[in-house]
Amino acid sequence: MSRARTWTLADDPLGGTVRRTVLPNGLRILTEAVPAMRSVSFGVWVATGSRDETRQLGGVSHFLEHLLFKGTKRRSALQISAAIESVGGETNAFTTKEYTCYYARVLDQDLSLAIDVMCDLVVDSVLAEADVETERGVILEEIAMHDDEPGEEVHDLFAEVIYGDHPLGRLISGTVGTISPMSRRQIQSYYRRRYTAPSIVVAAAGNLDHALVVKLVKEAFSRADRLDAVDQPRPRRGAGHAAVAGSDGGSTNGPAPRPRGGRLHIADKDTEQAHLVLGGPAIARDDDRRFAIGVLNNVLGGGMSSRLFQEIREKRGLAYSVYSYISQFADSGLFGVYAGCAPGKVDEVLALTRDELGRVAAAGVNEEEVARGKGMLKGSLVLGLEDTGSRMSRLGKGELLYDELLSVDEILARVDAVTPDEVRDVASAVLGGQPSLAVIGPFADHDFSDVVSR
Repeated sequence: MSRARTWTLADDPLGGTVRRTVLPNGLRILTEAVPAMRSVSFGVWVATGSRDETRQLGGVSHFLEHLLFKGTKRRSALQISAAIESVGGETNAFTTKEYTCYYARVLDQDLSLAIDVMCDLVVDSVLAEADVETERGVILEEIAMHDDEPGEEVHDLFAEVIYGDHPLGRLISGTVGTISPMSRRQIQSYYRRRYTAPSIVVAAAGNLDHALVVKLVKEAFSRADRLDAVDQPRPRRGAGHAAVAGSDGGSTNGPAPRPRGGRLHIADKDTEQAHLVLGGPAIARDDDRRFAIGVLNNVLGGGMSSRLFQEIREKRGLAYSVYSYISQFADSGLFGVYAGCAPGKVDEVLALTRDELGRVAAAGVNEEEVARGKGMLKGSLVLGLEDTGSRMSRLGKGELLYDELLSVDEILARVDAVTPDEVRDVASAVLGGQPSLAVIGPFADHDFSDVVSR
């Protein structure tokens, strides 16, 4: 009979002791013991997200995330929320394109309660028909609210421009056309197929004992016999999502995405501000150049000292908000520059942005900028580990999305090792092609075609 296996992954001088246990059914449990803290963050990470959905079931992962809080065989929706709030804790969840996370943060003395509640809702949800109808209305309102926030919507339009009809280009929330007809049977089938032990990572950080966490998680998950009954291989690490097909219409993720450059999407809306994202395809998250592109991103638009902020806002006052960002997935990525400005200034903002990206693509950045970009990366990493929630997230993402869990010191060393030549090379690769553009604003008769052509 197979037994659980446990490893000590790191005794991090900037953190605590990290341990990892794999149960016989494939469930993975990672903890970071930080005795100086009086709180614990506990999360259940599931390797399924919107890129695992067919077009017909667009938004089912997010729909399911909502429904799991509506009640289990042991607890009502009120009992789930009241159990955590009665001890001063907090709980929430989020869905991404490649994974879903359910988490709670409590005092260390209440960790056993958090484990019991969170594991219960993840693996033993009832998915009552009445709750499906209630949450359908909530999600449709959420979609409508998102449509009223062009500063958020433009990023989704940009992803669609880059990825087209591939699931990475679709909305995490789904659309009115997919959510409205979605049935309880479809959601339940997706739930049973995707939420299996090999696809789940449990992560916890704070004042805890690893052996006790493993014991409590095993007890909580043992109530759901289906987790052990499904004989499925564990998703490959770094995939970020389970490759499982079934009668629920779930995809096998098919071919890798083929991101596109030189594309344009104009959403004509009567807004006070124009919202735009200019950019193109980038690198996948496990690419060796990920630290170099992180430095590049900071130099271009990562803060008030960045080139784009200085050029567009500080020198010319053309926009209040301007920044660059990177989105990375298992087999692809994108780089974008966002700006919000008056509609009459959009051409000047776009021209300045294109010129700056072109200069960096051709010549790279100087040593002083590289040093500043590296310092920003290192500082954000270390300062971000000041709370148990960020430590827990580092464990969950590291196990679910990467082939290794680097210690903080190892990450800092890799950032320090980035050279100006490496930044120039990744800038040439990412910024040197034809850009794509997504714009929201009053532009029914405006021609942006010259922006995406060379």
